[in-house]
Amino acid sequence: MHFGLTDLIDPRLLPLVDASRAFYAKRVAGRSPSSGAELRSVRADAPAPAPSQPPAVEEVVVSGGLRVPLRIHAPVGRAATGVYLEIHGGGFYMGSAAGSDVRNRRLADALGVAVVSVDYRLAPEHPWPAAPDDCEAAALWLVEHAADRFGTTKLSIGGFSAGATLAMTTLLRLRDRGIFAIDSAVLQFGTYDLSAQTPAGRLIADEYFLDAYAGAASDRTHPDLSPIYADLTDLPPILMVVGDADILLQDNLAMAARLSASGVDVDLRIYPDSPHGFTGHPTPMARAAHDDMQMWLNGHRRETAGGGRHQ
Repeated sequence: MHFGLTDLIDPRLLPLVDASRAFYAKRVAGRSPSSGAELRSVRADAPAPAPSQPPAVEEVVVSGGLRVPLRIHAPVGRAATGVYLEIHGGGFYMGSAAGSDVRNRRLADALGVAVVSVDYRLAPEHPWPAAPDDCEAAALWLVEHAADRFGTTKLSIGGFSAGATLAMTTLLRLRDRGIFAIDSAVLQFGTYDLSAQTPAGRLIADEYFLDAYAGAASDRTHPDLSPIYADLTDLPPILMVVGDADILLQDNLAMAARLSASGVDVDLRIYPDSPHGFTGHPTPMARAAHDDMQMWLNGHRRETAGGGRHQ
């Protein structure tokens, strides 16, 4: 088998490269906060998230003794055919569910699903395991209430950057509870080694978010912190999306390899000339990635309806 990085890139994406290069040539690359003081300043200067139409329904749910804020986008004028649990990005220390409103409304309209986004607690004020605790609580609430609330038990999960890490952690926690209600997952450029011990993890060893999120954890190879070290068996089909210019590319390649070796149905999509966070940028490459994610989710939803994975 010939296995090179270019073999993992769909040739139909190559005509979009010039537009991506033009966009990023004019765009000043962002820089992550390097301290708590800088983080507070960045938070204070962050613009308000763009609103969606119709707006999200805000709700606080209780599960496992935790109160977790959610933002819910239901399809308009039709019953939901599934529920997508969305986990926002932001390095574990920034962002909000509201920041995903426009994107989540678009997904709800395109697929006819209810999109539920979690406002998990942020580091460093609330280090690990606060964020995965909140995401797990939201998932458990959906497992228990999706049928009554949304009229469907077809559940999927996804996340963007740190949200992808938390989505993976949520899948692992549910599996360890013997719960297999989530049938598919879409993970966009997550970070899977927060211990900085793998070659991929060492590339981001100096990032402040590692300390902010891990807090006082004595072992950052704990699978709940760094899913690359987890037992990855018995997980649902997973779509992984990452750009070939992403500093987390090697981390995603390593996770994809481990998932595949563990018997998971993993679909790895690599997008050329695309840096970290590219699906949040106004480029043809980002639009292609969103189309791919929607098509993949739609296909796996139909497979589940026809007798897919449930245990």
